[in-house]
Amino acid sequence: MKRVLMLCALSLFSFGALAGPQINVGVVYDYLDGDKSTYMKRVFNGGTSTAFVKVNILEMIYNDDGSYREVPLQNQAGAAAREGLMASPARLIVPANGTQGTRLLFLGNRDKERYFRVRFVPVVPQSDDDFAVTDEERDEYRQSLAAGVRVLAGYGTVFFVRPKVTRFDTTIQDAGTRYTLSNNGNSVVVVDEFKDCSAESPQECRPTLRHHIRAGRSYGFDKQPGREYRFSLIEGGETKKIEVKG
Repeated sequence: MKRVLMLCALSLFSFGALAGPQINVGVVYDYLDGDKSTYMKRVFNGGTSTAFVKVNILEMIYNDDGSYREVPLQNQAGAAAREGLMASPARLIVPANGTQGTRLLFLGNRDKERYFRVRFVPVVPQSDDDFAVTDEERDEYRQSLAAGVRVLAGYGTVFFVRPKVTRFDTTIQDAGTRYTLSNNGNSVVVVDEFKDCSAESPQECRPTLRHHIRAGRSYGFDKQPGREYRFSLIEGGETKKIEVKG
């Protein structure tokens, strides 16, 4: 799960090198609480020209072995709206050094937790898209990119939609040389800022990690003599600081 989510969330689409629009979407993991149906996601453009950004959404369906597939969202029978997560607007025009937001709206069944890949992809406006710019503005934009070294880089994030009735129940088993956290609830919990450090030299640590534990899954690590392990266990809005000695 750790490796899969890290790869999902840190997807980077690069089309050039150091000029033009440069967007930043902030954190790459977002969570929609059970009592909420909308979430505001902001996109910042730190580049030298306007960013035209498309928001694309796919649902992540997990298999029993932890693998997953990404599937397009489907329209509900007899309904005008799609079932799942939607972005409004799905097209953003973000000025240089400016910020624009899109509202992520969830419609559908929330008996269990659901997962989505949300991609923010800068593009060059085309005549058949929904950016509502004139032919002259479109040509001027293309020329401005061509005049420098062109960069269009986008990011993929992972969006967690918690069940309507969310329940957290994390159990810990400290069995000698093995430490295990099991998620017996119905929504993801986070092992954040996981640090594996020397007991004698607390500043000598391995790279800090983050782990997501989905409902029904476990995360564990082997304890080694002379090592200390520090992390935060995040269950929704509650955070617990935990220290473990090897």
